[in-house]
Amino acid sequence: MSSEGFLKEVQAIGEKFLLKLQKLPKAEPVEIISFSVVLLFIVTVLVLTIIACSCCCCSCCGCDGRPDSRHRKSQVRPAAH
Repeated sequence: MSSEGFLKEVQAIGEKFLLKLQKLPKAEPVEIISFSVVLLFIVTVLVLTIIACSCCCCSCCGCDGRPDSRHRKSQVRPAAH
């Protein structure tokens, strides 16, 4: 998908979302609840993704860009007799 097509698609979704928000005060309670549930689901997925990515990056890199030496595997060699 080209960047222009992607931007048009995002703009169309944004316009539909704004139209839905404008109609929300006049909507039925069931529609308001269903819209809230969908919105809550989207926000939850985004927050969990951000938390997962930040935890993964912090445990791997130590948040300073260098790999964490504590998680490096070391080879164990048998003791000589």
